[in-house]
Amino acid sequence: MTRLRPVSLGPRGVQVSREGDGSIVLRSPFPLAPYPRTLSERLRHWAAVAGDRIFLAERDAAGGWRTLNYRDTLASVRRVAQALLDRRLSPQRPVLILSGNGIEHALLGLAAMHVGIPYASLSTSCSLLSTDFARVRHASRIMTPGLVFADHGARYAGALDAATTVGTELVVSHDPPPGQPVRLFAELLDAEATAVVDEAASRVDADTVAKILFTSGSSAAPKGVINSQRMLCGNQQMHLQAWPFLAEKPPVIVDWAPWSHTFGANAVFNAALYNGGTLHIDSGRPTPEEIGESVRNLTDIRPTVFFGVPVVFQMLLPHLERNAHFRERFFSRLDMMFYAGATLPPKLWDRLRQLAVDTCGERILMTTGMGATEVGATLTTANWDADRAGAIGLPLPGVELKLVPSGGKLELRARGPTIMPGYWRQPELTAKAFDDDGWYCLGDAVKFMDPLAPEQGLMFDGRLAENFKLTTGTWVNVGPLRVLANDHFAPLVLDLIICGEDRDEIGALVFVNPERCRELAGGAAGAFAGDIVTHPAVIREFQRRLDQIFSAGTTTSNRVARAILIADIPRGFELTDKKTLSHNVVLQGRKPEIVELYSAANSSRVLVAQGRATGSNIADRQDQE
Repeated sequence: MTRLRPVSLGPRGVQVSREGDGSIVLRSPFPLAPYPRTLSERLRHWAAVAGDRIFLAERDAAGGWRTLNYRDTLASVRRVAQALLDRRLSPQRPVLILSGNGIEHALLGLAAMHVGIPYASLSTSCSLLSTDFARVRHASRIMTPGLVFADHGARYAGALDAATTVGTELVVSHDPPPGQPVRLFAELLDAEATAVVDEAASRVDADTVAKILFTSGSSAAPKGVINSQRMLCGNQQMHLQAWPFLAEKPPVIVDWAPWSHTFGANAVFNAALYNGGTLHIDSGRPTPEEIGESVRNLTDIRPTVFFGVPVVFQMLLPHLERNAHFRERFFSRLDMMFYAGATLPPKLWDRLRQLAVDTCGERILMTTGMGATEVGATLTTANWDADRAGAIGLPLPGVELKLVPSGGKLELRARGPTIMPGYWRQPELTAKAFDDDGWYCLGDAVKFMDPLAPEQGLMFDGRLAENFKLTTGTWVNVGPLRVLANDHFAPLVLDLIICGEDRDEIGALVFVNPERCRELAGGAAGAFAGDIVTHPAVIREFQRRLDQIFSAGTTTSNRVARAILIADIPRGFELTDKKTLSHNVVLQGRKPEIVELYSAANSSRVLVAQGRATGSNIADRQDQE
């Protein structure tokens, strides 16, 4: 067997105890080592011991890399912190950031945390895709910001206006919006740091609120998750104990994941800062139009660790397959690929592993974990060379997991130093998030890879709120079925949504991958032309695969019986910050497609599995029971 590229990994193990109600409690047998009180301690450390090392980099207007080393980052953070204190910002008048990742965004967030002023970074979709700016107004009501920032003033003019309340100062990097009183970010950098900054920083401790991260709000108004300094530092120490190689070789990262989300902000950005690494801010995105910029950046930089959601790997795969130079550069010094947000389809997992072997003669560690906005980033990881996709591993040091029987599944709950203290200014929602014993309830289900060998780790088993019943009374477990269907259709799809609540059978809304479908059609259709999904070659191949998925099922609860092919790319509001489809939002917004999917009338976009009309069988009846 091809060897794994050598990397230092932490020990593997788990303690298991069983309770009288059938719950199973899992704990790491390895204690969480001491960790810094604040993230600023790590910034000061690296400024002192590796001040010339680049911390942040982003492309400038000319296409070159604009960089900031650790020493200059600390100096800039102190100056901006002084400007914030001069404005008497506080937990009552915090900072709200509307724009995407960038050096000014990073400096403002680090400066606020440095002196104990909470800040929130709001998803850019709230500002750029909305017409009523309802979520911007909601966040502003909850935050009551004293300062609101956006990098491009004119671009964010509407959102800046929506976020403004009495006494709010607007700050932009460039292009001030006409008719609005704003200051330039450069003015914050002009402040001279005084002893006042050091005094404020000395009062910041592990329980100080560092930031507020808003949930996606796919089914309700977004909630502001309190992130304490303890959560941020503790979670990074957990990661370091799982992956000691991060301390041996400071990570070089190229990443686009938005800092409005816990994955990009707490897992990726903080991994660079905590371990003295370098973060190159990727201006590309996992879309057909923008993935080329990511390929350019990854080719240029050669990351040592790569974080991504499944759609990123899916969009990169054709480029890795066809572009030998990119493939060689990408794998040349890569120690780990980490995917999050959803399970990686097994075929994609296998192909990525094989490409690494073919390119560099070694397997590359590829892993994932289980996390949520409310847990600081991550609760578990598989810090070993898993033999298949979907292994979310075991509890990290300091983490306790409780698996509670619920409707035939194991509902996941958690305790530990990285669990949120609550939702910002929403105590009623905080109370609902925890059970009577103080366990945070994630709303996710997990299962053992091997029930007889818990040390083999856990697998994600779906989001409980996404599951539904068919008219037969049969429960459909959406998460695993979605992974299965995605794997069968790969690489012809971008993603899909399972539907069928109060219907007789399961259906799927399938968002096709236009590039791969165009190849299948011999280049006959345009990139997003509607007729791509009615091309005979495309229909034949999707029909063949749908029949396979249906045949692989054993009951109505795991048989996808029909699918509608959707040629247009997902709308911006249908995507989470991680560029994965938001289950509830898609179902609400795609009701016409669902009606078409289940209509008795023929539709050129709808495929029906062969053999679906065979009637219920014994397994179906057992499943209902």
